Amino acid sequence: MASENRPLSPHLQVYRPQLTSVLSIMHRGTGIALSAGTLLLVWWLVAAASGGDAYADVKAFWGSWIGRLLLLGWSFALFYHLCNGLRHLFWDAGKGFDLDAAYRNGWLVVGAAIVLTVVAWVWGYSSMGAL
Repeated sequence: MASENRPLSPHLQVYRPQLTSVLSIMHRGTGIALSAGTLLLVWWLVAAASGGDAYADVKAFWGSWIGRLLLLGWSFALFYHLCNGLRHLFWDAGKGFDLDAAYRNGWLVVGAAIVLTVVAWVWGYSSMGAL
C-alpha cells in the first residue's frame, strides 16, 4: 500500500544533463552504432565475394542518400569512440579528473571527432576526384 507522505525518488527529468553524462551516453551509443555499422561492412564484404550483381546492389545502396548518411554517421561514431577512448585512457592514468579538465577535454573530444570526420570525408572525396 502506497503512502502519500512517502518521498519520491528523483529521476532523469529532475536532473539537468551534464556534459560528462551526455558524453558517456554518446560513447555507449556510438559503440552500438559501430556494431551495427560493422554488420553493414560485412554485408559489403560478402557482396564483394559473391559477385558483380550482389556488389552492384550494395554499391547502389551506399551511393544513395540514406547510404551516405549512414556512412557519415558511422564515420563520426568511429572517430568519436576513438577520441573518447583516448580520453578514458588518460583517465585510467589518473589525469584530467578535475571538473575544468573534464569539461575541456570533453569538448576537445567532440571537436576532434567532428574535425576528423570532415577531414576524412574531404580527403575521401578529393581522392576520388569528386571535388
